[in-house]
Amino acid sequence: MSTTQSERLRGLLEPLVSAADLDLEEIELSRAGRRRVLRVVVDSEDGVDLDACAELSREISDKLDETDAMGEGEYQLEVTSPGAERPLREHRHFVRAKGRLARFQLTAPEGGGTAGELVARILEVDDEGLDLEVPGVKGRKPTARRIAFAEIAKARVEIEFSRKDGTDSTGSKDSKGSDAMQKEEEA
Repeated sequence: MSTTQSERLRGLLEPLVSAADLDLEEIELSRAGRRRVLRVVVDSEDGVDLDACAELSREISDKLDETDAMGEGEYQLEVTSPGAERPLREHRHFVRAKGRLARFQLTAPEGGGTAGELVARILEVDDEGLDLEVPGVKGRKPTARRIAFAEIAKARVEIEFSRKDGTDSTGSKDSKGSDAMQKEEEA
């Protein structure tokens, strides 16, 4: 998508997204055969549910129909959230990912050091960087680590199917204890 069209769409859609108390994360226009696909990615502090996406999709569709922003021809509109393995690019993304496990691609710091990959849990976020908990390997205890935002080339949330502290992949506590699950299985 051209920069001009991207800026025009962002200018047109951002007020609608903001009015729904959501953040406009990304606008992507691609081709699927003869049809174009406009993908609008939105998020919020509390996540985005299906009803919010559906309502916003109707509003965006109406607005696009009123204007010539998409030009002539067919297109498909998709309004979605960033997904479980969302990329972390902006400060607010890291704040929203507190308590979550993330995979970091690191650059070499200015004063020396090593570039590489790191998987760690985000504990705290401030204006300069992140406090992380790096899981221990082979029975060792986790270690604390601090990284500056300048050291992060890429970051993405990692999916966790089961955590030892009883939380699920979203960070919320399981509603059933293991005894209740065992009794259900026996029944």
